[in-house]
Amino acid sequence: MLVIIVVMLVILALAGLVVTYVAFPHRGEEVPNAPWLGEAMTKAVEAAPTIDNTAPEQAEPAGGWRPAADRAS
Repeated sequence: MLVIIVVMLVILALAGLVVTYVAFPHRGEEVPNAPWLGEAMTKAVEAAPTIDNTAPEQAEPAGGWRPAADRAS
């Protein structure tokens, strides 16, 4: 029972950090009463690896095959 309580408290703390990040540092604002927390979150996010979403789109496969949703009828 104690393990469940501890795990739930960790989950709630993590959820609180995510909400705080989205509400303040992600929008470029300072966290009220805890500017150190916003700075730490920003440093952690900048250090995290990200996927480059600017790669060019892939060409259509040979043979002209497309999913049924893309075909004009």
